[in-house]
Amino acid sequence: MMNSKICELLDIEFPLVAFTHCRDVVVAVSKAGGCGVLGAVGMSPEQLEKELKWIDDHIDGKPYGVDVLIPNKMVDQSEKFDADKLKSMIPQEYADYRADILEKHDIEASELRTIDTAGSSFAQNTKADGAKALLDVAFSHPIKLIANALGVPPDWMLEMGKQNDVKVAALLGTAQHAINQVKAGVDILVVSGTEAGGHCGSVSTMVLIPEVHKAIQPYGDVPILAAGGIVTGQQMAAAMAMGASGAWCGSVWLTTVESEVPPVIKEKMVAANSSETVRSRSRTGKHSRQLISPWTDAWESDKAPDPLPMPLQPMVAEPALQKVNKLAEGGHDGAKELSTYWVGQGVGLMNATISASDVVQEFKAEFISAYERLTNFVN
Repeated sequence: MMNSKICELLDIEFPLVAFTHCRDVVVAVSKAGGCGVLGAVGMSPEQLEKELKWIDDHIDGKPYGVDVLIPNKMVDQSEKFDADKLKSMIPQEYADYRADILEKHDIEASELRTIDTAGSSFAQNTKADGAKALLDVAFSHPIKLIANALGVPPDWMLEMGKQNDVKVAALLGTAQHAINQVKAGVDILVVSGTEAGGHCGSVSTMVLIPEVHKAIQPYGDVPILAAGGIVTGQQMAAAMAMGASGAWCGSVWLTTVESEVPPVIKEKMVAANSSETVRSRSRTGKHSRQLISPWTDAWESDKAPDPLPMPLQPMVAEPALQKVNKLAEGGHDGAKELSTYWVGQGVGLMNATISASDVVQEFKAEFISAYERLTNFVN
């Protein structure tokens, strides 16, 4: 076991935490000495139960975690979930705009000109009762970590963590947010730079890690997992030299053999360079980084309607992108071109498809070589 607070808290050998929507990646990373974390926000409680049962049956008792998303700010957040009410808040021009994008790429999309409640499960799962239902499932399994994206975890979530002896982690992108998290009693800070795939702030990892580490000291030396563009062991070592106790990686698992990402998107990622991502509100209503495609370009154009706040924008984007991905898998050229997925700027370093456990082994070897290189400077 490495001498890191993260290893101590999670009972793992190597302080590498893998965020993924794929249960196979969770198992592979945990068995290789890291800690897999399953992203649950898109799942129903029944689906999550099934996934976690499968993980329990295959992970050989190794530690793993679950990630949920309970934003502090969202349209209708304090009210009861009502899919029809949310649907009525989406203007017609958004339905027409998404359909137009697809039709320009030879995809028949007349059904997308009508807004329905598809894509609203995201809204349901990010409300307190929806998230609570997911957490009840998660805490009925032997998880070691529960993580919340987009804000300070609610008190009841922190309390559930304490009662179940499960560490609570929170993702953040500014030093002030880090202070708020430490004051709230979070066990682990996932400090995510703008290079990250998915939701991210505007400050780079290189600046944010030391800034947060310094800012939290008066309030408590809570361990930091560095996130954002980290896809190699050398980068992990650099982050740990700046105050982190380990790394939280998401993008690097997307091109692995086990990954849930469709082959068309995997190929795009392997071929992409680090400039081929965009931080855009077009998918969730909050800034999230994704692979550039004509779909993302269309939403960045002057002609595009301004993305709606969360959770309305996912109700616009997700049904269209699901259709695109399905057709892309069937070989439709226009859909292949449009297809996109969340990924960080580290995509420029993700040039091959290997297994998730091999990624962990590469991280270990690269970490050691970075450590030796630094030691040589001192000697």
